[in-house]
Amino acid sequence: MTQDDINAIAARVISIEAEALHQMAGDLPGDFAGAVEAILQTRGRVIVSGVGKSGHIGNKISATLSSTGTPASFVHATEASHGDLGMVTAADFCLLISNSGETSELRDIVAHTRRFGIPMAAISSKPNSTLMQAADYKLTLTQAPEACSIGMAPTTSTTLTLALGDALAVALMERRDFQPEDFKVFHPGGKLGAQMATV
Repeated sequence: MTQDDINAIAARVISIEAEALHQMAGDLPGDFAGAVEAILQTRGRVIVSGVGKSGHIGNKISATLSSTGTPASFVHATEASHGDLGMVTAADFCLLISNSGETSELRDIVAHTRRFGIPMAAISSKPNSTLMQAADYKLTLTQAPEACSIGMAPTTSTTLTLALGDALAVALMERRDFQPEDFKVFHPGGKLGAQMATV
């Protein structure tokens, strides 16, 4: 395989994912605005949960929300079943992520939200899945192929999920009128903090 062949693979992957993002930008989930407004009304935190690649993406979404004015915590779905459900209160909002919508590890946290009336949004590519049927706010991903050669490795789906999480965070920022001064409060360290420091 030549360097050109390798570069062609990279270009193909990026093009597939970029096309999916463009498609989703023009076809946002119908519950997106409702989820934003519900989060704004939340007195507690946004609890983000998932496992596997969805968990990794969920961790990043939680971090982005927290650093832009929306308190959030990531709770691993498996750990939730072994005591960490105590971190999820009636004042919170849950954002659960599963591309298939059938992740068994999410069952206990889903049941917890239903039992205690905790509002819940789900991100999945399967609108008729168990998770999506249970959700108050259904954030369905655009139907698009994974970018890998076997069509199975989470690639396009995780990119779409990450972008949707960024869209939620930015929409919430703008609804809260989150300003650079607010951003500075949460970023005192590193280069960002140094750039925003005053003498």
